[in-house]
Amino acid sequence: MSIHGWARQSLAQQLYEARQAGFDELLALRALLGVLVERSGQLRSGEDLRQELLFLADNLDDERDYSFMRP
Repeated sequence: MSIHGWARQSLAQQLYEARQAGFDELLALRALLGVLVERSGQLRSGEDLRQELLFLADNLDDERDYSFMRP
């Protein structure tokens, strides 16, 4: 299993537990994201983390063509 597969499996388990506890999925995701960003900020610089988060946010659209991609 890849690290991304492990992360997806772990997230699915956490969301299942959140639903069982009566939490809304969107609120659970926001809480998990906040905790992940907080923990990541303890291990890396704020600017490095900011750049990664911006990259991830800028690349959310699956339909978008990117100038660095080749046909």
